[in-house]
Amino acid sequence: MGFGSSNGVVRRATTVGLRETRAPHSPLVALSRPGRNGKQAVHSAVDERVKLSDKANTSAPSAVAEEMERMARRRFQDPKPKRQGGFWYLRVWQNTAGPVRKRERIKLAPASVPEREVLKIAAEKLRAVNRGLITTGSAVNFMEYVDNAYSLTELPLLAKGVQDTYPAMIRKHIEPIFGNLMLRDITRLSVQAFFSGMALRGVSFPTIVKVRDALSSVLRSAVKYEYLDRNPLEKLELPQDKRGRRAKPFVSPAEFHSLLLMVPEPYASMIYVAVWTGLRVSELAALKWRCIGPGSLTIEQRYSRGDWSCTKTPGSAATIAVDEHVIERIHRLKTLTVDVRAGRAMRHHQVVKSAGLDDLVFQSVWKARPMNAANILRRYIKPAAEKLGLAHADWRCLRTSCATWMVQAGADPKSVQGQMRHARISTTMEIYAQFVPEGQRQAVAKLTEYVAEQMRNSGPGRSGPIVVQ
Repeated sequence: MGFGSSNGVVRRATTVGLRETRAPHSPLVALSRPGRNGKQAVHSAVDERVKLSDKANTSAPSAVAEEMERMARRRFQDPKPKRQGGFWYLRVWQNTAGPVRKRERIKLAPASVPEREVLKIAAEKLRAVNRGLITTGSAVNFMEYVDNAYSLTELPLLAKGVQDTYPAMIRKHIEPIFGNLMLRDITRLSVQAFFSGMALRGVSFPTIVKVRDALSSVLRSAVKYEYLDRNPLEKLELPQDKRGRRAKPFVSPAEFHSLLLMVPEPYASMIYVAVWTGLRVSELAALKWRCIGPGSLTIEQRYSRGDWSCTKTPGSAATIAVDEHVIERIHRLKTLTVDVRAGRAMRHHQVVKSAGLDDLVFQSVWKARPMNAANILRRYIKPAAEKLGLAHADWRCLRTSCATWMVQAGADPKSVQGQMRHARISTTMEIYAQFVPEGQRQAVAKLTEYVAEQMRNSGPGRSGPIVVQ
């Protein structure tokens, strides 16, 4: 098998020969059909193959490879910082929204900073530039990103109510300030100045929170898709809420009983279940017959504004205990009919048209569709509540009333949290904070008794304040 003068040539020749003998028109076919001049033919073919192979290995890269290398060389930058005037600067090439790049000067640090520290700062800046995080993406206009990227990718993933709120917050509050800026021009300082100025302009605190949430959602998505290196809203401090802590409105058992008598079926049973279970109205509208168990309810989904989705938090999808009278009230719906006026005629409708496992418990009167909570509140609950002087009564108030009654009955915070399915115990404790504990009441009563006793013992001629040791 010695077809060459070196081991390398022999290996190449052997490999090529074995491969080429499988082809019928190969120049090395002499390996399989040796003749009188077969050895010379093999040597000639091998030498030609080796020359072609060496030429291919040593030739210039292809046009594609050259372009890739050129792009790689163009992308990586390692300029040295220079001291100009009172600062250190770094000059880098930045991509723009078009095909042309431009040279940009980045201010690193004051001139008093040692060169070694400046080199560290420059390395951090260049790392982001060379990784492609500060390139075309950060040069995109803020509103262009919102319209062409955020609205098409991130916004549809959010809840229906959020999809309605965020665009309004962006157009009214955020676009006038940041609409003409590029993403990289939105800094922590500019964001903090924006939110601090909102309080000075008299914008309410709840609106400030909604604007913060909307802007944070946009910038988080920009970081996610590598348009930005970091979110400028990190470490943001919102203005102080000057409204102070407000008690959560609730209705007393007597007020609830009066309200219940003024609301027709099936809506009366709906608010009955809302108060006794503490369910959110979206969870109540999504309740199905398979979720009704002996002495328990299972929350699986929620329905709000025409949108089916999972529960508000993972912990909200749970099974909770309810009293038997609540279960009886729910099953009572199967026996009820309601009269609905249609012009001069009166139509009779079954409250529950179908009670299969996958059917809704609370069905619309006409077509057994999910209940519209906003319509029920506007047409039935609010008018009755206003007649009773309960203007604060709404779906949220009914849920809070359930937790409040449990607190007043002496339930411990952990049990209330489990029943209400609060994600944080602090949410439950906000309800507890509305009431004075019995121990404090007893302490105040003892204080009053002590002062009265001291006044009796001091005699009629004693006056002035009593100092309690």
